[in-house]
Amino acid sequence: MNYPEAIQFLYGLQMFGAHFGLENTFKLAALAGNPQDKLRFIHVAGTNGKGSTCAMLESIYRAAGLRVGLFTSPHLVSFRERIQVSRQLIPESELVRLVEEFQPLLKQFPADNHLTLFEVVTVMALKFFAEQKCDLVIWETGLGGRLDATNIVTPLANVITNIAFDHQQWLGDTLEKIAAEKAGIIKPGVPVITAAEAATALAVIKNVVHEKNAPLTIVAADGNPPLNQFTALFRDAATLPLLGDHQKLNAALALATVEVLQKQIPVSAEMVHVGLENVNWPGRLQLITTADGQKILLDGAHNIDGAKALRAALEKHFPTIRPVIIFGALADKQWPEICRTLAPLAARIFTVPVASERTAEAGELAAAFRAANPEADILACKNMAEALIAGKDEAFIVITGSLYLVGEALELLGHSPAQTGERGLNEWTAKR
Repeated sequence: MNYPEAIQFLYGLQMFGAHFGLENTFKLAALAGNPQDKLRFIHVAGTNGKGSTCAMLESIYRAAGLRVGLFTSPHLVSFRERIQVSRQLIPESELVRLVEEFQPLLKQFPADNHLTLFEVVTVMALKFFAEQKCDLVIWETGLGGRLDATNIVTPLANVITNIAFDHQQWLGDTLEKIAAEKAGIIKPGVPVITAAEAATALAVIKNVVHEKNAPLTIVAADGNPPLNQFTALFRDAATLPLLGDHQKLNAALALATVEVLQKQIPVSAEMVHVGLENVNWPGRLQLITTADGQKILLDGAHNIDGAKALRAALEKHFPTIRPVIIFGALADKQWPEICRTLAPLAARIFTVPVASERTAEAGELAAAFRAANPEADILACKNMAEALIAGKDEAFIVITGSLYLVGEALELLGHSPAQTGERGLNEWTAKR
């Protein structure tokens, strides 16, 4: 088997959708030798900020000299982004080997009980991290938490970034229901660190923490309660290269987690500083300057809270600029509200379809923007390439909406070293 064949095999698993439950993942992990039992984890759930918080934790612990695994999703361009050790993508040859080794394991499941792509890749990642003898794995949930395939591990700490509306069709239509799914990662006696602000959601987390007899640390946007030795670092925004005030809260959450785990994994304040100063997380308020001087800001603001964070960041960091916005979204997102949030920021807006069966139509997006900002010049484009051509003479462009769209833009702009043709592996349809 070669790498393209391994990718095709993974594409073949997509037809089985997404399955919410842990039985299959536990069974596959057992067939693979239960690699999770050889590893230490920080398990991260939440609506927004999971990836950034994971990137900060990974960078801090790597700066401290640990061999750190990082498991995240979705990927922007290359599927290999999902499984990293020391921020190096899993090599193509290793992914091929894992696919070959897992094929006979999958045959031990009944024909009417196919494993999903996410279940298989979750256990593949566990096996790879164990083989690589990772000292710590930063372990991001896929969707929700309680029934997410990642929830077969018992971590050193559980992190819940926040609770907001997203994926309501699967997680529930109230913040309480969504919080219950996210809080499903909490294990007995394992510390919980959260930056959740909504009172109803926080109440759910507190109830689960009480039931599980787990210590709870709540991190607030103003830095209270103080984070002991790391408080000064939190207040020093200059140590954080990621744009946006919301990243300060993600940083505070990461710092609080490091503080909680100091006895198990000591990290000096100097190493924390180095880790934050060097954190990198593409596609989240990522600013690119092209060869001809054009500035392009990419941000996967795919829900209302994400759009509000993007708007706040633009108003703070670029207050005198009215950028061109290129926007695309999936149809199952709250795109009308996102359009209303972003519309006042721009004089020109290009809408595009996302390369997904679930895309919202560019014409419908354009209509929503026109309704919210009738004075703007709004154009529905056939695709991202056409939108980039239409905006080639603009000084500042913001590309936002779906992370799938951000990945496509990075690929077209030549800012990703990854293989093409793998973004489609982000597609899934959950089984009812």
